[in-house]
Amino acid sequence: MTILTARVPEELAGMRLDQCLAEVFPDYSRSKLQTWIKAGRVLVDGEVMKGREKLDGGEEIELDAEAERVIEYAPQEIPLDIVYEDDSLLIVNKPAGLVVHPAVGNWDGTLVNALLNHAPSLDTLPRAGIVHRIDKDTSGLLMIAKTLQAHNSLVEQLQARSIHREYLALVKGWMTAGGTVDEPIGRHPVDRKRNAVVRRGGKEAITHYRLEQRFKRHTLIRVKLETGRTHQIRVHMSHINYPLVGDQVYGGRFQMPADCNPALAEALRNFKRQALHAAKLGLEHPETGEYCEWEQPIPEDMQNLLKLLAENELDQA
Repeated sequence: MTILTARVPEELAGMRLDQCLAEVFPDYSRSKLQTWIKAGRVLVDGEVMKGREKLDGGEEIELDAEAERVIEYAPQEIPLDIVYEDDSLLIVNKPAGLVVHPAVGNWDGTLVNALLNHAPSLDTLPRAGIVHRIDKDTSGLLMIAKTLQAHNSLVEQLQARSIHREYLALVKGWMTAGGTVDEPIGRHPVDRKRNAVVRRGGKEAITHYRLEQRFKRHTLIRVKLETGRTHQIRVHMSHINYPLVGDQVYGGRFQMPADCNPALAEALRNFKRQALHAAKLGLEHPETGEYCEWEQPIPEDMQNLLKLLAENELDQA
């Protein structure tokens, strides 16, 4: 049991209990504090109060902050590529092909199942501490909170757009320069399983990109996300007619580029995932406030594709 105590500052006199708790215990989200109030886990001078009741200032608050289990999925022994870990934060390098959250068709064998096996206490956190996601067939860095305080901090940083996220993506076409795509994203008007740039009802989505390496008919770009919409990079790159190599949803019908040698042709034909890697992640540490940053090189399948593209350029020279 974790009992936290605090005295209501006089300057908060007249404030509602739920509002006061958010000021006095800023490490916890408002929704979690309201849940604890409704469950009777907040005492004011030894008495249970409703969240909307107002305080006079000077009261003694007791908060039972013991985390309860909120995740029911089974732990599974699935290897994790752990880049960093301490008592409040976990950074993993997710391989392509690993589903992040259990859902219809994938109730087990996911990153959540692996995390619950590695750190069982994550079953007390929403989504087992995962505060953002990358697609099944995208590789790279993911952050996981290990405490409610860390979870609240990371969510706030995401909302404030202060999390630094960079991706490496191989796209079809020869780009001449980097740029920014600032186009709202929402459900596709016809295919509800896809997202698209929409003129009405979409959410703000901003993607910055710059050139890393150019090939004759492909470009490796570095992408920085300002917002985090579902499939954002894939949708935006497809929208400006530079879809990701291997993207089965937004890449359009497969067409073999001209002038491919046999090795490159085979590699492109067999590359069945979007060529996208979450390469860099930077954030303010939830406990220390220190800025931390991690970087992971692109995985072997993308490295091989880049190698074959470079070799093909030499063959054509």
